[in-house]
Amino acid sequence: MLSHIDKKNQPTMVDVGDKKVTDRTAHARAIVYLPESVRTAIVGNDITTAKGPVFQTAIIAGTQAAKKTHELIPFCHPIGMDSCKFEIAVDDSGRVTIDCYTRVMHKTGIEMEALTGASVAALTIYDMCKALSHDIVIEQVRLITKTGGKSDYSHTA
Repeated sequence: MLSHIDKKNQPTMVDVGDKKVTDRTAHARAIVYLPESVRTAIVGNDITTAKGPVFQTAIIAGTQAAKKTHELIPFCHPIGMDSCKFEIAVDDSGRVTIDCYTRVMHKTGIEMEALTGASVAALTIYDMCKALSHDIVIEQVRLITKTGGKSDYSHTA
């Protein structure tokens, strides 16, 4: 049964009033492929465009988005995140891995915040680099792990 559908088959926010507050974490990952024309702009561990440092800006944008997830996803509860951290790495083939780690003590999970953070960080990289190429591809956004609540989850591939 879908959690956001009530007994009358209507969309609804899940009532978390009776749930226990637990420590909840989530790790989401986005993968962005940068074509050669963009990779040549990488100096050190970042790209600087006319708009500024790309990866650093993506971290800021991803954090802002994670904090506003409840404003973007209709049935997400507003929660005060305790932590939102990013790691961004690029390999020689132009694959950028964006990892977003979130944590909260709450009655509801934090995986949507991690997924939103990783997604917006990826979109920010696209936006800031599109003047160099429109062949940038956001290949994947996925949940890697979540802990707390009814069950834990870990992606195994």
